[in-house]
Amino acid sequence: MADDDYLALLDRAKDVLPETIENHERFELPELDIIQEGKITIFKNFIDVTDKLRRDPQHVLQFLLKELGTPGNIEGRRVVFKAKISPMHINEKIQNYTDTYVICSECGLPDTKMVKEDRTLILECEACGARRSINVRKAARVENVNTLKEGDIIELLITDVGKKGDGVGKLMDYLVIVPGTTKGNNVHVKITNISAKTAFGMVTTEASTR
Repeated sequence: MADDDYLALLDRAKDVLPETIENHERFELPELDIIQEGKITIFKNFIDVTDKLRRDPQHVLQFLLKELGTPGNIEGRRVVFKAKISPMHINEKIQNYTDTYVICSECGLPDTKMVKEDRTLILECEACGARRSINVRKAARVENVNTLKEGDIIELLITDVGKKGDGVGKLMDYLVIVPGTTKGNNVHVKITNISAKTAFGMVTTEASTR
């Protein structure tokens, strides 16, 4: 995608996002710095990532070891896994951790903390006040159902129009922007690009897959 096209998509997203979201910096983790040396894998900037997540490094490590099925330990600001693991696989597990233990399911912000009530772990959002229990298995199932992917074809009701005239609808946790549509249209949309919880699509005649 050309840089001009990408910037245009970001401008459209900003036009339709609520002001409360615009006032927060976009949450981005540092790029994972991972190397393989023989039969081990070194996650060099592990502590930088946990600092950004605002979570106990040991909690993140135990999650990764369980999910990756390998032993490992923290050495300074890095983690050494006792197996060869692809950076993509580690990145996927970090994203799973973020979705389960960090991101608020109501407002989508990372301004949360974990508190324990009796034997239940609760994720409490400091931004919107939402609270939910943390259940790893349940979170994984929800993630599979409530996730859009590029290429998905959905049925969408256009409920609003952005400042640039593009139709806007809501599906699951996503704001979907569709050029060439107007308020009240019920259309089949093919997802062409996704940025965080904002998706961009085009009207298609193909049947919805959702």
